[in-house]
Amino acid sequence: MLGIERVGHIVIRVSDMDAGMAFYRDKLGMEVTSYRPGQGVFLSFGSQHHDIALFQDAGDGVHGALGLVHIALRIPGDDHDLRTAYDKLKASGVQVDQVTNHGMTHSVYFRDPDGNRLEIYTDVYPAEEGMDVMRNKPNYREPLDIEAISAR
Repeated sequence: MLGIERVGHIVIRVSDMDAGMAFYRDKLGMEVTSYRPGQGVFLSFGSQHHDIALFQDAGDGVHGALGLVHIALRIPGDDHDLRTAYDKLKASGVQVDQVTNHGMTHSVYFRDPDGNRLEIYTDVYPAEEGMDVMRNKPNYREPLDIEAISAR
């Protein structure tokens, strides 16, 4: 098995990001940890870098474009554990879409048989430091060379 610990966060594509942000912030009491006008907002209940992210829909009217973007599943450990999970996915025939360094997390993206996007990730920092990274480097994202990391 991959050693998934819990659902880490949910990403939702919305028609009005500012209205969505106001709802989750003002009605549910979430903290905005990162805001990218016209693109996305990341919100936290206070114990991790983000619990919910909202991405602005491009307005192309494609059926299914609004709603769930991906489900993120956290695995405990570090990059070596992520590499082990990556190898297990590949060995079982799963097509990996993308491997990314988000600053506060390292992530592997893939799809289930119905095309739903999933992410497995490890936290790079302890919770409070991860929140600081999210607040101070909101646009950080680069490819992660997972092949260069040795598995456990």
